[in-house]
Amino acid sequence: MNYYSIGEFANKLNITTQTLRNWDKEGKLKPHHVSDGKHRYYSEEQLRQILRVPFKKEKKVIGYCRVSSNKQKNDLERQIENVKTYMIAKGYQFEIIQEIGSGINYNNKGLNQLLDMITNGEVEKVVILYKDRLVRFGFELIENLCNKYGTTIEIIDNTEKTEEQELVEDMIQIITVFSCRLQGKRANKVKKMIKELTEDD
Repeated sequence: MNYYSIGEFANKLNITTQTLRNWDKEGKLKPHHVSDGKHRYYSEEQLRQILRVPFKKEKKVIGYCRVSSNKQKNDLERQIENVKTYMIAKGYQFEIIQEIGSGINYNNKGLNQLLDMITNGEVEKVVILYKDRLVRFGFELIENLCNKYGTTIEIIDNTEKTEEQELVEDMIQIITVFSCRLQGKRANKVKKMIKELTEDD
């Protein structure tokens, strides 16, 4: 639940902070809680009660699962199973969004469905198996967007990869995407490069 400082709460009600202090003394409206530093905080529920705004429907927990290519369908199934098992153990009521698409393609249907749900205020939490299952690049940007809409991202496996592993995986992702646009000998050269990178890794 969101909490507002006395200044923020006063602005939302279009009244002065002194009015809120007076209401507190008179017992008309007590803060939700007072911090150790004696700062008053008011809740989203209090704001809605005063404004008589109905609560929105309950937010969802979304498990997002992605692999890069059709060759990884078995990996996708395992990923979905792991995410489901985790969320069941946590007691979440959830939905799964799954897709096959590059981690550097921001036009993926499932990713855009998820972002639309987040910006519509429908998502409480996004659960992913690994950080790079959401996106390969720009994770912090999406995380910041989620924060603005009250959505958290929960990563099941936070095992840190070495810089070398991340670099190789990123290079393979980028080269794979651009190789799809090439034909003939150039495409074969790129495929050979990907194979060599994979084997070296």
